[in-house]
Amino acid sequence: MIAAVSKASLISRRRLVKSNAALRNWVQDLLAEADVRVQGNRPWDIKVHSSTLWSRTVAQGSLGLGEAYLDGVWDCESLDQFFDHVLTAKLSEKIKLRSLPIVDLLRSRIFNPQSKKRSLNVAEIHYNLGNPFYEAMLDPHMQYTCGYYSAGAQTLEEAQEAKLHLVCRKLGLKPGERVLELGCGWGGFARFAARNYGVEVVAYNISSEQVAWAKEKSQGLSIEYRQQDYREATGDFDKAVSIGMCEHVGPRNYRGMFQLVHDRLKPGGVFLLHTIGNDESVNNNDPWLSKYIFPGAVLPSPAQLGNAMDGLFVLEDWHNFGNDYDKTLMAWYERFEASWPRFRDQYGDRFYRMWRYYLLCCAGCFRSRYTQLYQLVLSKGGIRGGWGTVR
Repeated sequence: MIAAVSKASLISRRRLVKSNAALRNWVQDLLAEADVRVQGNRPWDIKVHSSTLWSRTVAQGSLGLGEAYLDGVWDCESLDQFFDHVLTAKLSEKIKLRSLPIVDLLRSRIFNPQSKKRSLNVAEIHYNLGNPFYEAMLDPHMQYTCGYYSAGAQTLEEAQEAKLHLVCRKLGLKPGERVLELGCGWGGFARFAARNYGVEVVAYNISSEQVAWAKEKSQGLSIEYRQQDYREATGDFDKAVSIGMCEHVGPRNYRGMFQLVHDRLKPGGVFLLHTIGNDESVNNNDPWLSKYIFPGAVLPSPAQLGNAMDGLFVLEDWHNFGNDYDKTLMAWYERFEASWPRFRDQYGDRFYRMWRYYLLCCAGCFRSRYTQLYQLVLSKGGIRGGWGTVR
């Protein structure tokens, strides 16, 4: 009996080894299409430390690939180049890097992952990590959104200031105007607009850490910070802006967001929407990013945004400068690496691998043009004589 069991176990192990070898060969062949070598020596090649990588990646797509990296199953000197190669070769369509477990997919269709209650998850998991951590990585304006290098900026500071000026010019801000900001982060735009353009800003944010920091840095300025969900916004405004919040709104709520802004704006008012975007319409985000970085986030497509604003606004301008997000993310990564020794004991090595993977994966997504950055200028009723261009 013992001999029979041992023989069966041996056969089972042989089958497993054979199965793993087949998966390895299949994935290696796919990677070769993207000019990525396993155990290669170029910056974008990968070093595999365990054969479990193959089954985890094939079975779970991007979630399995990302978690295997967190577990130290594989490494890559330049993850941004790795993802640029993989996404440019469109391997995601074959390995299903965007795949979701069927239960999660059904949940996103039936329930609202971005309800007021569920939206608090991303604040607790991501934005409330600790202000010192973000201060070390970001620019003095604490902009955690894409900088504008296309204006000739050479540094992160210059790119973020150029972005803020770009937003203010596109809105056509004038002294004394009231501006509604949905999702204000650490208050960088509100402070910049109040100081440089003489406007009054009412800003909404659900992150307690960010709101506390913003209030401390904005004393003496015409800014009111409200720690509330954007859906609770009240009042009448000349202009409205949302920089990097739409990613957390969700397809079920796009129409409601546009309707709210429409209702809050005075006739002739202008709304600028700044958001990361997808080329195709989806109802969920990448599963690894959803689990570890931005729970509940979804990147909107042009079709989804267009349908949601239908009949509410005149589209004055649609600007895509997603390539600048690659440069922004690489600048953040350099600062993250430089400051990491200060935070290692607080956050731990697994957190380090998670953030390295997050920043460099996203840089590769923008570099390959897999992901976009949209700025839309919308007017309530149209701008007489035309909006013009201020880029």
